[in-house]
Amino acid sequence: MKAADVMTSPVFVVGPAENVARARNLMLKHRISRLPVIDNGKLVGIITKKDIGYRLRQTEPVWRRRPIDHIPVSVLMTPDPATVAPSAGIREISSLMVGNDISGVPVVENGEVAGIVTKSDLMRSALIGKLTTRVEDVMEDVITISRYHSLTHIIDLMRERNDTVVVINNDGTLAGIITQSNLAFFLYVNEKMELPVKDITMLRKEVHGGRKSFRYVVETAAIAEDFMSRPVITITPDARLSEAVDLMREKHINSLVVMQDDDIRGIIKRDDIIREVAK
Repeated sequence: MKAADVMTSPVFVVGPAENVARARNLMLKHRISRLPVIDNGKLVGIITKKDIGYRLRQTEPVWRRRPIDHIPVSVLMTPDPATVAPSAGIREISSLMVGNDISGVPVVENGEVAGIVTKSDLMRSALIGKLTTRVEDVMEDVITISRYHSLTHIIDLMRERNDTVVVINNDGTLAGIITQSNLAFFLYVNEKMELPVKDITMLRKEVHGGRKSFRYVVETAAIAEDFMSRPVITITPDARLSEAVDLMREKHINSLVVMQDDDIRGIIKRDDIIREVAK
């Protein structure tokens, strides 16, 4: 199979002078994660939900200075993105994505964007259906956080590890999951398009080994439970990758928490499956 066989076309695009709010509106409306940036008919960049989501950090200067509808796409986009020709093979595209840590590549023909191939498109390829590996063979360790961790802390952690995080309750049970989409689209709950602030109460020990008591934390940024997704879709470690792919497609998600006997064993992500294809 080639890029031309799996690519999405036509492609939604934005201009470098358009604002980030419009880019995010397009992503949300059309359930997409990236937009090629076109200037005078030429591909000059690409903007993704990751570019938007990671900059929601409370101390990020670009958000403090001006609201999202005043920030041009050119500020956040990645310039001169990697591209492929319509004739590029699936393994070639998979290797390009894995090697450059990207989730989509524009397909360019005769200097114009003819389509885009994303990891979601690759998940529909025939090579995916031929995988016989089990989930436990490719799953990763999972990053867990408390449901009370702040937005800023979560963004720092996700940006450092370039990863999804799983939210757990005080008793260690599964509470939710936070992805790049949760970050990028979170501000829609706030009509003023500004970072939310709230008072929360946390159960903490005053001294090591001491009795737990409630402690008030004033004006803490939004916390994990405010924007995590739930319920969390899970899979067992002995399931085949093809089962994981089918479940991701059915639920329109990119990761599954691996559970066995109510214990969190790890996480299987779309990226892990794409790496198998790239081998």
